[in-house]
Amino acid sequence: MKKALAILLVVLVIAAAIVAWFVTRLPSSPFDGQPRAEISNDLVARGEYVARLADCVACHSTPDSAPFAGGLEMATPLGSIFTTNITPDPQTGIGNYTLADFDRAVRQGVTPDGARLYPAMPYPSYVKLSDEDVRALYAFFMKGVEPVRMANRANTIEWPLNTRWPLAFWNVAFVESGRYEPESDKDDLWNRGAYLVQAAGHCGSCHTPRGPVMQEKALDETNGNYLSGALLDGWYAPSLRNDHNTGLGRWSEDEVVQFLKKGRNAHGVVFGSMTDAFNNSTQFMNDDDLAAIAHYLKSLPGDRERDGTPWQYDAASNEKLALSNRTDNPGARIFMAKCGACHAADGRGKTPWIPPLAGTTSSLAPQNASSVNVTLNGSGRVVTDGVPDSYRMPPFREQLSDKEIAAVLTFVRTSWGNTGGPVTSQEVRDLRERTDPASSNPIVLQMR
Repeated sequence: MKKALAILLVVLVIAAAIVAWFVTRLPSSPFDGQPRAEISNDLVARGEYVARLADCVACHSTPDSAPFAGGLEMATPLGSIFTTNITPDPQTGIGNYTLADFDRAVRQGVTPDGARLYPAMPYPSYVKLSDEDVRALYAFFMKGVEPVRMANRANTIEWPLNTRWPLAFWNVAFVESGRYEPESDKDDLWNRGAYLVQAAGHCGSCHTPRGPVMQEKALDETNGNYLSGALLDGWYAPSLRNDHNTGLGRWSEDEVVQFLKKGRNAHGVVFGSMTDAFNNSTQFMNDDDLAAIAHYLKSLPGDRERDGTPWQYDAASNEKLALSNRTDNPGARIFMAKCGACHAADGRGKTPWIPPLAGTTSSLAPQNASSVNVTLNGSGRVVTDGVPDSYRMPPFREQLSDKEIAAVLTFVRTSWGNTGGPVTSQEVRDLRERTDPASSNPIVLQMR
């Protein structure tokens, strides 16, 4: 018996040592052992463009901080994570990082001291970045960003859930290894778009549904879950596939480009989390890259089973808005008083400046978070070419009760052929308690 216990103890010690080695070792980098090289102005400029593609500034900045100084709160079911200072300050930022250190953090989610980053940092996407783009990013952050002395804020996730070593095993299970490899049967435009969407743009981080341990259910177009839409931070990030109702099925490639370049098209205007992505990232992309993104996205098939019967406009709903009928339909009455002047009595909007409510994703998706959130809190200003938009969805949280917001949204989401379904007062109340009004001041950060 004693001999068996001794053997078991030895086995446990060996197993513990193997686990400890596995979770604390630094993964290799292709830049290991390379001496610091001179950084050219051209490389810094290229890195600035890659940082725009990756929208680094949006997460690692706040309206009250310098660019890349961190401090943005990211809510999770376990607590809040605060983004870190990634300026080249040697004390509080990444000023002492080597290129290999930087690469491990960006593409593998591991800091120089071996700590694991939460996948709120989208390294499951960034792992596909090319060596050339990582080198350029490093050059930009070392030489193109002003150092800022600002300590990082502690996360609020409590022990033992804040223990990060299990992320090593999470990475093995859910993070693909290797760089993006072009598909030989696709043209150059498709492959460039796939690279931008899957790697630098990390679109799947918001637009792909997640599994029970917060893993993205798919990382590329080979799985139909990829970019099929997901709930995130009180918003519904819609499908970027060719779903007729909840995706891009009715959009042309030119309309996708227009949306990313100007923040609006005949189908809608950026709002919610996408406002920051547009203000600080997509509008700065060159036309060739925008065309590549559109070409790739329009190649992704929709799913009729998931998406439902294709939407068609139903004018019969307008009868509910007739003066003689409004007293019996509180939602229609509120719509005409608060919404119809801008979005038009027939729900078609005044495109491209004011979006339609008829046939839009937020009105057709079963998930009503975006409808509720934008009605409660309004939308941030869209800033195109440095000019703030004159038209902005105002917050109605002070003007309308939970019951009234539920009524008007139920009307919108069940009119003109919309199939999103009703909204309850409790759903409005829940989002009211955990969200804040959008700022009327546009957040557009100059990176240098």
